Amino acid sequence: MASLLSVSSLVLVCLTTMLIAFHGLRLSRTTSDFYVASRTVRPWWNASAIGGEYLSAASFLGVAGLIVLSGQSGLWFPIGYTAGYLMLLLFVAAPLRRSRAYTIPDFAQIRFEGSPMLRKLTTYLVVVICWLYIVPQMHGAALTLSIATGFPSWVGPVIVAAVVCVTVLSGGMRSVTFVQAFQYWFKLAALVIPTIFLLGRAIPEHSSSGHAQALYAQLESANAMNLYETVSIILALLFGTLGLPHVLVRFYTNPTGQAARTTTVIVLCLLSAFYLLPTTLGVLGLLYTPELGATNETDATILLLPSRLFEGFLGDALTAIVVGGAFAAFLSTTSGLVVSLAGALSQEFFSGTVRGFRISTVLATALPVLIAVVTNSLALAGAIGNVFAFTASTICPLLLLGIWWRSLTARGAIAGLLAGGISCGLSLMIGTFLPQEDEIWIHLLRQPAAWSVPLAFLVMIFVSKRTRRSVPANVERVMALLHVPDWRAKF
Repeated sequence: MASLLSVSSLVLVCLTTMLIAFHGLRLSRTTSDFYVASRTVRPWWNASAIGGEYLSAASFLGVAGLIVLSGQSGLWFPIGYTAGYLMLLLFVAAPLRRSRAYTIPDFAQIRFEGSPMLRKLTTYLVVVICWLYIVPQMHGAALTLSIATGFPSWVGPVIVAAVVCVTVLSGGMRSVTFVQAFQYWFKLAALVIPTIFLLGRAIPEHSSSGHAQALYAQLESANAMNLYETVSIILALLFGTLGLPHVLVRFYTNPTGQAARTTTVIVLCLLSAFYLLPTTLGVLGLLYTPELGATNETDATILLLPSRLFEGFLGDALTAIVVGGAFAAFLSTTSGLVVSLAGALSQEFFSGTVRGFRISTVLATALPVLIAVVTNSLALAGAIGNVFAFTASTICPLLLLGIWWRSLTARGAIAGLLAGGISCGLSLMIGTFLPQEDEIWIHLLRQPAAWSVPLAFLVMIFVSKRTRRSVPANVERVMALLHVPDWRAKF
């Protein structure tokens, strides 16, 4: 019965996603529709869509798992995920929309006129970041289906890839916007309903002061991160959000810069409401699934909680709801990533045509599926945290300095991208092979954001000052384009 209900929930989510995508196909007519939905997406729609794509496997499953694994240290992840959007609101949202770019490489070309090398490097970084982000979504799908239905691990990634391809190929950004907006509210409902039932059972059982003290002790005694790791992760989440390609591309779809700011404010509210739920479920996981922390299988916390508290049909039904919400998370995030990746590939290699966009969509999906099938699932939140660290060390400095510092040069940008990307990437790769020991140099390699992000900024600034004569000739016009309010802009 449990397996049948979970499969039914999965089928319902996939069919609904494809039907909404086909609706978008009817409205997609131009190249601009495919890339940025003709820049006509209103704030509430766009905010819902951003919430849909941003709340990935790491948010839906990983946050609760981190709380079970790391106790109170895991609470920094939802805080960091949400606070990153405050940074977007303050520094990036409106100027990026005013740039009139389609992709991050487009922004690099507009900001640094006449630097094809920088555009190519930015394209390659977008490709790497998107692929690294897609793979954990595939791993999450494999984990969810294996637990809920017993299907082989390869089935989940294949289903996600197939549905995403149909969604993106149907109508590009226009279709994806409709799909992601629906999936945010579906994911929210998929956590709200189980949380209400689970709290209704757990509160009477653990309402005494003794139980409360025991829970607090569990939060304290879990494998907490040290101060350096905590600071490094917070920096990665704060600055990494500013460079996520699939998030940034959504701001290109707003009609104006002011609409982009309004969208960001609404997103902050939507994310804050959502993250209360996996955080609550993570605390319940400490009470009812503490053994997962010892086996390093904490990503399964939300999937297992309903059956731990309820027997029979109710437990199976709640599990099915969670499975449906989890797949909505995988689909919405992967769709956004594939759109962003396909846009960058199409612009770089296929002249930016609709046909090129569709070819790029298939290419963008194929490799992550293969990687996910042949590799083991990693801790979802940890894997996504590594992507945030890499993004914070590369795309983020380029955007912040490119938007706010007119003296940034193409050579400085290239040097900083290489310094941040190579140092962070090598550290993360080496860190995966190191033992779990409390040594400072091990922590520095496992969580490099605290030093790799400042390094990228410093290198960009230093090299730009050494090459100040190569500041782009159009810098004053571009800066006016980025910062003049929409109603005053004449470009």
